Amino acid sequence: MPDYTYEALAKTGQKQTGTLTAGSEREAASVLDSRGLFPIKIASVSRSGEGGGFSLFSGVSKRETALIYGQLADLLNSGVPLLRALEILERQTTNKRLSSTMRDVRLKVADGTSLSQAMGAHPKVFDELAVSMVRAGQEGGFLEDVLTRIASFVEHQEDLKAKVIGALAYPVFLAGAGMIVLNILMIFFVPKFEPIFAKLREKNELPMITVWVTWVSHTMQSKLGLLIAVLFVIAVVAFFKWAKGPGRATMDAVKIRLPLFGKVFLALSLSRFTRIFGTMLQNGIPILKALTIAKDSTGNRVLSDAIALSAENVTSGQKLADPLRRCKYFPGDVVEMIAIGEEANTLEKVLINISDSLEKRTARNLELMVKLLEPLMLLVMAGVILIVVAGLLLPVFKMGQAVK
Repeated sequence: MPDYTYEALAKTGQKQTGTLTAGSEREAASVLDSRGLFPIKIASVSRSGEGGGFSLFSGVSKRETALIYGQLADLLNSGVPLLRALEILERQTTNKRLSSTMRDVRLKVADGTSLSQAMGAHPKVFDELAVSMVRAGQEGGFLEDVLTRIASFVEHQEDLKAKVIGALAYPVFLAGAGMIVLNILMIFFVPKFEPIFAKLREKNELPMITVWVTWVSHTMQSKLGLLIAVLFVIAVVAFFKWAKGPGRATMDAVKIRLPLFGKVFLALSLSRFTRIFGTMLQNGIPILKALTIAKDSTGNRVLSDAIALSAENVTSGQKLADPLRRCKYFPGDVVEMIAIGEEANTLEKVLINISDSLEKRTARNLELMVKLLEPLMLLVMAGVILIVVAGLLLPVFKMGQAVK
């Protein structure tokens, strides 16, 4: 059982502090009451230390949470009570942070808190979508099915993310290698040619491309270059913080309008939405509530707002396909499939089929873009290095012609 620290008042009014072992906060309060103490503050030792410090490897991966969802569903389907199932998961989890989180979830549930609320207290482990689905499953009486669906969905999304990362690995490697080669050329090789350039610089006959190359080399070696690098890093960090905060809506709108990658971002967001929406309907959740939960699965605020607006129109009696058709973000073929699904009363199956189709289309588009990106990266790298080499060799050729 976990340990609790406490502050309490004795009958004499004197404040006492200490540590005790109990199964829950409520049980700890009962123990203090039996000792004639009035509890002021009770805190779990493990809980208070959960968020303290930082470790590079202390996080919880999506695949670990997917395993928790799946195992919890299996235990509940086997007739194991919820508290007992949470205790089993807490003990068998090797990740210390996840084990501590499951302990806190179990203690909250033991105190009368719902499972969804207990999970919602740990947003870094259980995302908002999973918490919303668990809440719907508890209200609808199909928690086991919802947990199985969440586990399957998270695994599917992680597989898709792995494919995207794998496809972009080589282009990123090329970009990194190109930057390393360029820095080596500018910092170590260009200075060795400076004595050769001196005579031409005195005569003001140094080619302009060489002037630019040497200026960049000097800048990279000076304190100004270091200052520019530091400012660049600060700007990048500030940009990402802005993009995740006040500028998220703007960035989400830009992402789905990019010339090539916009279609991929849009298809990924729509595939997540249709899969979750279809899953909710399969589990018997009413369409309006399913829309409210599924709209946040897009990962794009602009799309979420558009879907929320569509849900308002559905409330007024329209079919879902009508407001989605007026929304400029949903492709025409997707809207038509949704309309057919509504007419045939098979919307949940159609939505899952749409998700599968969008993911296949995304995989093809991504593969095509990677094939185009690789030669483009090589051309850019070759062009930059060619400029540097030309800046170094042109003065040499010019001096050779002068000797002749």
